[in-house]
Amino acid sequence: MDITNLNKMKKIIIPLLLILCFTTTQAQEGQHRHLSLDESIDIAKEKSYTMLKLKQSAKQAEYDLQSATRSLKTNIDLTLGLPTYSDRVSEWRDSLGVSYYSEKQLEISGDLTVRQPLPTDGSLYITNTLSSIDDMRRDVRSTYARTRIGLEQPLDAFYGYNRIRSTLKRAKLAHERSQKSLKREELNLVYNVSSAYYNLLQLQESSNIALLNLERQTEAYEMSKNKYAAGLIREVDALQMEVDLAEAQSNYDMSLLNQEASVNRFKELLGINLNDSITLENKLDYNVVIVDPEIAVNYALKNRLEIREQDIQLELQKLSIKQQKSQRIIKASINAHFEQIGYDQGFKRNFFSSTGKSYRNYKDRPANYGVGFTISIPILDWGENRSRVRAAESQLKELEYSKIETERSIETEVMNLVANLNSNLKRLQLLEKNVNVAEKSFEITRQRYSDGDINSESLALERNRLNTAYTSRLSAYINYQLSIADLMRKTFYDFENNREIE
Repeated sequence: MDITNLNKMKKIIIPLLLILCFTTTQAQEGQHRHLSLDESIDIAKEKSYTMLKLKQSAKQAEYDLQSATRSLKTNIDLTLGLPTYSDRVSEWRDSLGVSYYSEKQLEISGDLTVRQPLPTDGSLYITNTLSSIDDMRRDVRSTYARTRIGLEQPLDAFYGYNRIRSTLKRAKLAHERSQKSLKREELNLVYNVSSAYYNLLQLQESSNIALLNLERQTEAYEMSKNKYAAGLIREVDALQMEVDLAEAQSNYDMSLLNQEASVNRFKELLGINLNDSITLENKLDYNVVIVDPEIAVNYALKNRLEIREQDIQLELQKLSIKQQKSQRIIKASINAHFEQIGYDQGFKRNFFSSTGKSYRNYKDRPANYGVGFTISIPILDWGENRSRVRAAESQLKELEYSKIETERSIETEVMNLVANLNSNLKRLQLLEKNVNVAEKSFEITRQRYSDGDINSESLALERNRLNTAYTSRLSAYINYQLSIADLMRKTFYDFENNREIE
C-alpha cells in the first residue's frame, strides 16, 4: 500500500474513531438531571417497572370487560370443507346379517351461522348449510341445502341465575377494581418516591451541613494555629482543633459516600439510567397545612379502595349465592326452529347442476318446524345444595363484618395521621426558631473565641449545637412533608392544594 492511500485512510478512520469515542463517552456518562419532587414523581409514573406492570394489569381488566360486552353482539362463523376425500370400507347391518362395502367419496361443504346472544341468556340463530357428496364408486352425487332459524331460551334465567348478565357484571366490577388499584398504587408510588426523594435530600443537606462544618472547623483551626504561634493558647488547645478538623473531614467524606449510595437507589426507583447524574432542589420551603380530622375521615371513607373492594366482594358473593341457589331450582327451556331443506341425488351429475336442482327442491318443498319445552325438576339431594347456600350466606355475613372493621380501622388510622401531621408542623416551626437562635449564638461564640474570651471547647460545643439544630430542623421538615404525602394517599385528597385526587 503506498503512502498516498494510507494518508487517505487515516483521514477517514481517525474522524470515525473520534466520533465513536465521543459517543461512547456520552453513553457512559449519561445525562445530568436537576430534579424537583414533582419531576421525580412524573418520571417514576412513566418509567418505573411497578407502574408499567400495573398499567398492563389494568389493560387486562379493560380487555376482559370489552370481551364480556362484545359477547352480547352478533357472532358470525363460517366453516368450509374444501374438499374432504375419503376411501374406506364401511359396515352395513340389517336383518340378513352384516355386509361390507367400499366407499370412495369427495365432499364439499359450507356452513354459515349467524348467532345473536340475548340479554335473557338465550340466543337467536340462522344457519345456512350446503353439502355436496360425490360417490365416486357409483358415480352418484348427492347435494343438500338447508336454512334453519332457531331460538334457544332457558326460562330459569328470568327467575334464577342469568349467566350473561352475571358475567358482564363480574367483568365491570373487576375493571373498576383494577382502575382503583392502579390509582392506589400510583399514590403509593408517589409516597415512596417522596420518601426516597426526601431521604436523598436529607443526605444531600447533611453533606452541605458537613461541608459547612468543615469550613468553619478549618477557619477555627487556622485561627488557633495563629494563636498558638503567637503564644496566646496552649498546645493542647491547638492539637484539639487539629483533631476536630480531621473529624470534620471524615464526617464530610462519609456523608458523600452515603449520598452516592442513596442516589443509585433513587435512580433505580425512578427507572432512569444508572449512568445519569442527578441533583435535587434544596429549597426547604413549605406550606402550612391545617387539616380537620373529621373532613379527612370523610374523604377516606368515601375514597379508600379497601372499602370499595369490600363492596365489590359483597356484590360478587351475592352473585355466587344466587348461582348456588340456581343449582337446585326448577329449570325450563324453550327451543324452537323453522327450517327449509332441499336436496338432489342423481347419476353423473356435476356440482353446479346438482346444486341448482337442490335449490329448486329447496323452494318447492314445504318448510319444517319444531318447538319444544323442557323442564327439569330436582327431587332429592339430601340437603347438599342447601348447605352450600348457607355456607355462602355465612361468608357474606363475614364480609359485612369485615367491611365494618375496615371502616373503623381507616377512621382510626386517618385521625392518627392528622394528629401526627399537626404535631410535625408545630415541631418544624419551633425548630426553625431554634436554628435562628443557634446561628446567632454561634456567631457570638466565634467572635468571643477570636477575641480570646473563651477556649476551643466552648467553641466546639456551640458548633455542635448549631449542627444539631440544622439536622433537627431538616428531619422535622422531611417528616412534615412525608406526613402530607401519607395523608394524601390514605384519603385520596390533596390537602396542600385543596383538590380531590381523581
